Amino acid sequence: MQASVGDTLLVHGRTVGQHDRTAQVVQVLGEHGAPPYRVKFEDDGHEALMSPGPDTVVRHREDPAR
Repeated sequence: MQASVGDTLLVHGRTVGQHDRTAQVVQVLGEHGAPPYRVKFEDDGHEALMSPGPDTVVRHREDPAR
């Protein structure tokens, strides 16, 4: 998995009744875009250090130069 600052992580709920969550990448701590990431969750605004698992998808930020 590779992400950049400004990308969004979509974390799928793992159990019945658990909703998907989204978090914006605010800092990349691994080399070459690799985890761990410091993220800010959109639903409640808290920040966390995260090493995403297979239940997470990266939504890359659109490059405004394109």
